[in-house]
Amino acid sequence: MIDVFLKGGPIMYPLLICSIIALTVIIERMIFWIVEDHRRDQALVNDVLSLAERGDWETVRTSIGDSKDFALRILVAGILHKEFSMAKAMETAATDEIDRMRRHLPILDTIITVSPLLGIFGTVIGIILSFEILGSAGIEEPQAVTAGIAQALITTASGLGIAILSLFPYNYFNSRVEKAAAYIEKYATSLEIVYKKLNQPNNNREKEEIVDEG
Repeated sequence: MIDVFLKGGPIMYPLLICSIIALTVIIERMIFWIVEDHRRDQALVNDVLSLAERGDWETVRTSIGDSKDFALRILVAGILHKEFSMAKAMETAATDEIDRMRRHLPILDTIITVSPLLGIFGTVIGIILSFEILGSAGIEEPQAVTAGIAQALITTASGLGIAILSLFPYNYFNSRVEKAAAYIEKYATSLEIVYKKLNQPNNNREKEEIVDEG
């Protein structure tokens, strides 16, 4: 394996760095999602919405406690700012959560793009080296010529391999973010609707009082 790496030429070193960075990001994101799945508390989210329908905000605050469910954090942000702008508060909290979920994914995206380009760059260098040797030594030293061709093929294969193996987890992580965003939107909208329903009778009474005074 080391011999193959050395035959790939100097471009193999930046490709090695790319592979290490990609592997680090993949492992970090896998741990992140495992922890987030462990923190999920669907039953508590449903209980919070049920309590919100009754307007029992104090019980909502006490029941949440130290829960680290990302959906609950967003609902709490809306509840704490319900007198001002519940929707904006939840939108801001949701943006922070989505940014946290997308952390380091641009790095993985860059590696998926750069790795094949580095492989092609190594291919070009290998072909140039082969032609230089061919021009100086002719066909009398075929081994020297094939060394440049081997370098070209190794770097191309390495770059493509890194990109392909990084693409699958990258798409998986993006799909997890999209599902989480849809989940957040569903429950944030539900809470907003519940809060508007609770305030609807008050609004109607205010309108009736205005009409009576007129």
